[in-house]
Amino acid sequence: MTLRQIKPGNRGFLYLNSHPEGCAAVVDDLWQRTPARTAPALAGGDGGTDGAGPVALIIGSSAGYGLAATVAALRTHGMRGLGIAFEAPETERRTASAGWYRTARTAELAGPDADFAFLNADAFSAEAKERALDHLAARYGRVDHLVYSVAAPRRTDPVTGEVHHSALKPLGSAYRAKTLQFDGDTPFVGSLELQPADDAERDATVQVMGGADWELWIDALTARGLVRDGFHTVALSYVGSELTAPVYRAGTIGAAKQHLEDTARRLHRDLAPLGGQAHTVVAGAAVTQASTAIPSIALYTGLLRAVLGDGFRSPAEQATDLWQQLTGAAPLRLDREQRIRLDEWELDEQVQAAVHERWAAATTDTLTGLADTEWVRTEVGRLYGWHVPGTDYTAPVRTSVPWPTGI
Repeated sequence: MTLRQIKPGNRGFLYLNSHPEGCAAVVDDLWQRTPARTAPALAGGDGGTDGAGPVALIIGSSAGYGLAATVAALRTHGMRGLGIAFEAPETERRTASAGWYRTARTAELAGPDADFAFLNADAFSAEAKERALDHLAARYGRVDHLVYSVAAPRRTDPVTGEVHHSALKPLGSAYRAKTLQFDGDTPFVGSLELQPADDAERDATVQVMGGADWELWIDALTARGLVRDGFHTVALSYVGSELTAPVYRAGTIGAAKQHLEDTARRLHRDLAPLGGQAHTVVAGAAVTQASTAIPSIALYTGLLRAVLGDGFRSPAEQATDLWQQLTGAAPLRLDREQRIRLDEWELDEQVQAAVHERWAAATTDTLTGLADTEWVRTEVGRLYGWHVPGTDYTAPVRTSVPWPTGI
């Protein structure tokens, strides 16, 4: 067993190394914050002949809401199934990716009796779909749920081979984004001039972050007869505040999210004859590896956290809420556009009014009194296993952690 003493090697929100014990501790905390199963698992959509829990396919299971959804599926509902993530193994120069370590710990906590496997593969590829569906067909026959929670900077079209790169830009006109930055541990308010995307950049972002790949997964499942009666698929999305709209909902990402929602309505229609449903899920704000790359989001989230305090709902709480709705334990909360809403706490009028007031007043001099910048800094570090209480960062650690036995 090789032990290494590692350092974060970060610049701002970008970390080069992940700490395996810190990542494991983050998953431990997520597991403990998720309600334990107190009743027998719900039967599958056809009633199930063995009384086993439903089958879930979770695409993007190693980070953010996908990880929270995976933990809730396992801990609260005893679900069977498959999680898919695309994570990097250890090299001579760097540790494995944080998602690699998180997946390994998730499998450990689920235990040897959990009928749930993990596949490390590019979910955009035809090969990943084939391997996943072969496993699901052989092991379970049919699937009850598919949760799609993929955030990636690029996507290779499995049909044409064209590589599409996403762009985080406004549409129509330039936008000066207010940002949260750190000089060492000292926070300050900066700004970034974002030029508008052209049509090609907008279309490429839609190809990466829209509903194209989600639809390919559903088409593949239905073509092979793997959709169980009562099947429900959801894709994670975000709306957010008017404050971040120019770079998010009204920008290239917003165009992709609109495509995702249009895809959901089309899938819902197509699945209806099979007894199935499809919805997008509008989650609330969170510090994730994807969100930290978007200008203005970190500052907005720090202000929101300062306003809400402990009322800021974690991904664990939101994932628990989502599975309650998907399993029928609670009714679906749909808006007029037929989206499942988990963000009411964030978009409450009084909350948003307070955040708007702080946003207008936020400067480097006033920042620490208006935003919970230390929480943001800590949460970003935790994404990579750093800033986790109880973790000894001075001690050498085993960085060669095997991927869970999967497929």
